[in-house]
Amino acid sequence: MKRVGVRLLQLALTLVVTWVILDRVGVDLASLKVLDPTEWTPNLLLLSASCIVLLVGYFLSAAIWGRMVHDLGGPTLPVWTSIRLFMLANLGRYVPGKVWQIVGLAYLAKAEGVSGGVATGAAVLGQGIAILAASLLGVGTLFGPNEIWRRFGWVALVGALTVAAVIIALVTVPSFFQRLAGIWFRLTRTEPPDNLEGGGSPGLRWLALYLLNWGIYATAFWLLFLSFGEWKTFMQVGPAFAAAYVAGYLAVFAPAGAGIREGVLVVLLQPTMSNEAALVLALVARLWTIAVELVPAAVFALMHARSSSREQAVT
Repeated sequence: MKRVGVRLLQLALTLVVTWVILDRVGVDLASLKVLDPTEWTPNLLLLSASCIVLLVGYFLSAAIWGRMVHDLGGPTLPVWTSIRLFMLANLGRYVPGKVWQIVGLAYLAKAEGVSGGVATGAAVLGQGIAILAASLLGVGTLFGPNEIWRRFGWVALVGALTVAAVIIALVTVPSFFQRLAGIWFRLTRTEPPDNLEGGGSPGLRWLALYLLNWGIYATAFWLLFLSFGEWKTFMQVGPAFAAAYVAGYLAVFAPAGAGIREGVLVVLLQPTMSNEAALVLALVARLWTIAVELVPAAVFALMHARSSSREQAVT
């Protein structure tokens, strides 16, 4: 009963926050009825391209995690193995709490010889750097025509760069990195690997890779926007997707940022399109990301289940 109560509270909080956001920007749900459905018939070529680019982004994120496992002293995982484990663990993002994806990834990685401390460390550190990269990209949406937003944009940019400098220092300066790694492995009660890589360029490499990763995600969203026929530049549309993702992630009570991400996306797209059209696009984007993520994850889950069944039959 307590668990059910917590879930109901999370749902209520998500609905209330989403409603407040939409109400503040003046979204009139009744006006959605007057939108012309023919305007929301996508160009199939651009829609397909957006799906492919988004999937590439998911796969690159998985490959980055596999590289971080190696940099933190774990084994060298084949890229396809990293993708399989990462996509399966991503199903945990749809459970409230933000931790189940990381827990699932650590559990699945054990079968590939990756210790729990390394797998979890790569996932947690990767998640943090990915959010930082998304924030750096998302700040671009604040440099639009709104003067108040531009002022806030400079503050946000300075803050994001400061955080980036601190994180880069922690993972590139050998003395800082070794202390940080030591604290992590003590907290997780695991033995640090003998070949732990510290100092040098890993931190810069990780941030650069995640910036590329989020550039791909934002490009995929831009292609999705263009598939509905209206031309806007990348900077008018792409960064808003990254910024909305960060807001949804920080809303820990909402599974996969549901509702919060859409509400913030509507706010950030205000200078580009009407509120009602932005809401429709935000909802379409949610379905789009879920479909592109869950279809390959379901395929990997089926393959994993069949492999486990064969192993049990042999034993």
